[in-house]
Amino acid sequence: MTELNKDIFISGLFLAGIFGFVSGAFVVSSVIFVTIAVINYVYDSFKQTVEN
Repeated sequence: MTELNKDIFISGLFLAGIFGFVSGAFVVSSVIFVTIAVINYVYDSFKQTVEN
């Protein structure tokens, strides 16, 4: 996944989470925000492993 694809994907998830939070779907938005955090952590860990 290139940096641009990752940024677009994460931004889309973030906007979906904000929309879910505003519309009252707190559980759904919480799951989306956790998904964003996990994807960022896994991607950054993988990127550091490949660079070393």
